[in-house]
Amino acid sequence: MKSLVICDPMFPAFQVSGSLFGSESPFDAFERLLGAEPFFPGSVRAPAVDVRESAEKFTIVAELPGLTEKDLKLEVKDRVLSLSVEQEKAEDRKDEAAWIRRERREFAFSRRFSIPENADVDGISARFKDGLLTVELPKKPATAPRVVAVNAA
Repeated sequence: MKSLVICDPMFPAFQVSGSLFGSESPFDAFERLLGAEPFFPGSVRAPAVDVRESAEKFTIVAELPGLTEKDLKLEVKDRVLSLSVEQEKAEDRKDEAAWIRRERREFAFSRRFSIPENADVDGISARFKDGLLTVELPKKPATAPRVVAVNAA
């Protein structure tokens, strides 16, 4: 059986020496691990997205807590639906207290979804409520095969 490596040069925040946690408490080591930028890059996030298909439509639901509809940008181009957010940086005020810990950071992301051929691009609708963005893409009505009459020449 191979040994488990707990010290990885890719994650210097969790480098330990001597014992498992070095000279610090396990809680301090865990706090250092969770605060490491390789695990939680502050500038990039991707929302959790669910995509469903029913007989009438396709539905995309994205979790976007802490945002408003003004922060969102939906765009359709060449049968690709793009969802993007770029949250503006909050200005630090000189009269405010210094940060002790800051986990809520400014961020930007973009997600793209290919629109199926049987979806009606002109009928796309979107609503945003309680941190959930719901985008509905109705399906085109099914067309029956066209019968072509054959005439005698």
